[in-house]
Amino acid sequence: MSDKNEWGSNLSFVLAMVGSAVGLGNIWRYPYVLYSNGGGAFYIPYIVAILLMGIPFLILEYGVGYNFKSSFPKAIRKISSKAEYLGWLLPTSVFIIMIYYSCILGWDGIYVILSFFKGWGADPNTFFASTLLQSSESVSGITNFIPVIAIVMLISWGIVWYISHKDLEEGLGRVSKILVPLLFIIMIVIVLFSLTLPGAMIGLNELFSPDWNLLLDFNIWMAAFGQIIFSLSLGMSIAFTYASYTGKEGDIITNTLAITFANCAFENFCALGVFSILGYMSLQSGTAVADLVTQGTGLVFVAYPTVLNVLGQYAYVIGPLFFITVYLAGLTSILSTIEPLSFSIQNKFTWSRKKTMTVLCLIGAVLSMMYATAYGGTLLGYVDAYINQIAILFGVILECIVFAWIFKCENIIPILNERSKTIKLGKWWVVIVKYILPLFITIVWIGGVLDTINDGSTDQLIVFGILTVILLGLTALFTHLPATNEEWDETEYRL
Repeated sequence: MSDKNEWGSNLSFVLAMVGSAVGLGNIWRYPYVLYSNGGGAFYIPYIVAILLMGIPFLILEYGVGYNFKSSFPKAIRKISSKAEYLGWLLPTSVFIIMIYYSCILGWDGIYVILSFFKGWGADPNTFFASTLLQSSESVSGITNFIPVIAIVMLISWGIVWYISHKDLEEGLGRVSKILVPLLFIIMIVIVLFSLTLPGAMIGLNELFSPDWNLLLDFNIWMAAFGQIIFSLSLGMSIAFTYASYTGKEGDIITNTLAITFANCAFENFCALGVFSILGYMSLQSGTAVADLVTQGTGLVFVAYPTVLNVLGQYAYVIGPLFFITVYLAGLTSILSTIEPLSFSIQNKFTWSRKKTMTVLCLIGAVLSMMYATAYGGTLLGYVDAYINQIAILFGVILECIVFAWIFKCENIIPILNERSKTIKLGKWWVVIVKYILPLFITIVWIGGVLDTINDGSTDQLIVFGILTVILLGLTALFTHLPATNEEWDETEYRL
C-alpha cells in the first residue's frame, strides 16, 4: 500500500479523536439525559463513570492500538486467531452507524438552508414529521421516496468521500484542525448568546436542581455509564484505529485525558445553551420547562425551530449558526465511523486508501437511500437501538476479555508509563479493565436486551433479526475471505 496511514502530528490525532467523540450525541442527547436523571445529582454517577470506565477503557483501546500499529481485526487475529470474528464485528457495526448517521446529517443540511428564512413555518413539529419526513410507521412507507432528503444526503456523502479518500493527514488530519476548533467557537457564541436571553435562569435552575433521591436509583447509574459509552464512542474500534496511526513517541495517557476532558466540557457547555433557550421559551410561552424538554431529533428539529420562531431578528443569526454547528458535529463524527472498516480492508486485502474509501462511500450512499423514505425515520430508530444497545456493547464485552485477559493488558503498562507526562498506570488500572469494566458493561448490555424484548414492537424485533443475520454474515465473509496481505497471518506481536 502506498498510502500513508499516519498522523502528521500529535495535534492531528487529538483533534481527530475529539471530533469523533464530539458529535450529535453531545448536542441532542446529553442535555436530556442530564435533566431526566436527577439534574445536578447526575454529576456524581457521571464523574464516577468517567473515572471508572471512560478513561480506563480509552487507555486500553489506545494502548493496544498503539502497540499493534495495525487494523483492529489483524490485531485481534494476532492475539487469538479464533477471535478474528470480533475483529470484523465492531468495524462493520460502526459502518452501519455511518449509513444511518448520513440521514441525520442530510436532515440537518436541509435545516441549515431553512434556518435563513424559518422555512419550517409556524408549526415545526408538523413540518418535520409530516411535510419533510412524511413519516410512516408502516413498512410500506419505504416505497415513498423523498428526493430532497436523498439529494442532501448524497451531497454529504460526496463531502465525506472528498475528505476521507485522501491520505490521512492531508484529508482527515487537515480537516480536523479546521472543523473541531470551528465547532467549539460557534458553540461558544451560541451558548454565550443563549445565557443573555430573558428567562435563561429559569431553564438553568430547572436543569441543575438536584434530585438527590435518584442517586439510590440503579437506573441513574446505568444512564451515566451508558452516556459515557455513547459519548466517547467506547468499544467502536475508532479509538483503536486512530491510535494505530500515531507515531512512536505518542503520549497515549495524556492524550486520553485531554480528549475526555474536551468531550465532557463540550457536552456540558451544550447543556447550558439548550436549557437557557428552553428557559427563554418557557418564559415567552408560559409553558413549563418540563413540558418543553425532549431528546433526539425532537430537540434539534422541533424544539429549536419553535424557539427560533419567537426569537425575533436574532433567529436569523443564531439559527444558521446552530444548524451549521450540528452539521459540523455530525461531519466530524461520521468521518471517524468509516476509518475502522476502511483500514481493516486495506490491511487485509492490500487495497489503496483511495479505492477502499471510494467503494465504501458508494455502498454506504446506495444503502442510505432506504432512509430517504417515509419509513426512514422509523427504521433509523430501530437500527440505532440495535447497534448501540446490542451489537456494540456485546463487542465491547468481548473486547475487554480479549485485550485485558488474553493479550494481558499489564504488558503495555511500561511503554505507556514511559511516555506519560501525567498519571502513571498501575494495578488499579488492571483491576478496572479486567474485572470492573466487563461487569458494568455486561449489566448495561443485559438491561438493553431485556428492554428491547419487553418494549420492542413486532416490526422492531423483525428488523433486529434481519440486522443480526446481516451483521453475522458480513463478519463471517470478511473473516473467511482469503487475505492478499502476506503479513496477515503473522501471529507474533511486539510489545
